[in-house]
Amino acid sequence: MNDILIQTPDFEITQVEFLIRLLVGVGIGLLLGLEREHAALHKTVKPFAGIRTFTLIILLAFLTMLLTFMVSTWILPITVIGVFILIGLSYFITAKDSADGTTEISVLIAFALGIITFLGFIELALAVTMIAVGILSSKIRLQNFVGKITTEELVAIIRFGVIALLIFPFLPDQVIDPYGAINLREVGLMILLTSGLSFIGYILMRVFGKDYGILLTGIVGGIISSTMVTWIFAKKSKEEPLLAPNCITAIMAASAVMVLRIIIWVFLFNRELFNGLLIPGGVVLLASLAPMFYFHFNKSKNKDVDIEMPLGNPLNLRTALIFAVLYASILFIINFSNDHIGSSGIYLTTAIASLTDVNAITISLTKLVGDTLTLKTGLNAIILATLCNTIIKIGIALWAGSKELRKLVTISYGIIFFSGLIAFAIINFI
Repeated sequence: MNDILIQTPDFEITQVEFLIRLLVGVGIGLLLGLEREHAALHKTVKPFAGIRTFTLIILLAFLTMLLTFMVSTWILPITVIGVFILIGLSYFITAKDSADGTTEISVLIAFALGIITFLGFIELALAVTMIAVGILSSKIRLQNFVGKITTEELVAIIRFGVIALLIFPFLPDQVIDPYGAINLREVGLMILLTSGLSFIGYILMRVFGKDYGILLTGIVGGIISSTMVTWIFAKKSKEEPLLAPNCITAIMAASAVMVLRIIIWVFLFNRELFNGLLIPGGVVLLASLAPMFYFHFNKSKNKDVDIEMPLGNPLNLRTALIFAVLYASILFIINFSNDHIGSSGIYLTTAIASLTDVNAITISLTKLVGDTLTLKTGLNAIILATLCNTIIKIGIALWAGSKELRKLVTISYGIIFFSGLIAFAIINFI
């Protein structure tokens, strides 16, 4: 059984390997055929391929490859042409009653999966099979989803696809400034990441709607903008003062997401900086989570907040472009400050930049630590940026919120500031 069945300079297979791959291939055919046959149970026009046909297609693919290696290389193209003719005739016959075509495409996929399984790419074949079965079985859900998409959302998806697939890959991977800080490919990546994150937040808001609860409101809203969440719920607390504990829950959830977002950015762009930030950043994150959970589980006596967050633009390219310009400018200014002023200039730049957006300064720092900035300077700057950005949200809450919310904000952000001091101590003295 271990005798070699086929042996060429580029390919080799034993009888045992052939049988194992054949069993895997038959399993793939059964899965695809089972899904297609189940989907056709309530159809008046039955598709030409079911469990048996899909399994036979896999067997045909195996026999085709076997004879291709053992007899003639012409067998593969001849069989492929025959399969195409068979599928074409089937579609032509059934098109007048049902112009779906998914079963015909699935048969082609099954034939290709049989070929790559025979060649030994079993993991790839199984992965493609799972994706295909998932897509085929989600027809109704996909139709419902498509039916709910607005024209504005469709345009946003197309725009994002154009940026990701047609513009970003062709951006030159080169610096354009004398300090070697601004790379066009990296700036394009920032546009993709920020617009994509905003789009994900929009989708989550769209899916869950206004009834997804106060805690998730703050979390999802914090993905888009923790400042926006602070403003909305501070105003809500003034309109209905009894809802202050509910509103502070959403505000602290958004702030916790902001801290988590910073940690994720650092993890993605600079692992050395992430390792240094893990403990001090974790302290600040825990300090943000503590009041969030406390107020969330101690607001049961109050009615829940019935509030709908503004969805805004599905794909806010204007905001993403502004972010990219801000990111590039910060990179340039930090490099300039480091060369001419030193670390004090970097801290001043960080403090000012973080008053409006903490993401840009965080990502800028991750690109420079290990190159033009020391690890300690980068860590101090990130904690400083987090606390300075928090000052803005404190100001918004104190100005726009109710008296009760102001008290809760003072306590909550007081805890965060204390954790920031602990983080500074960990970075500089431990």
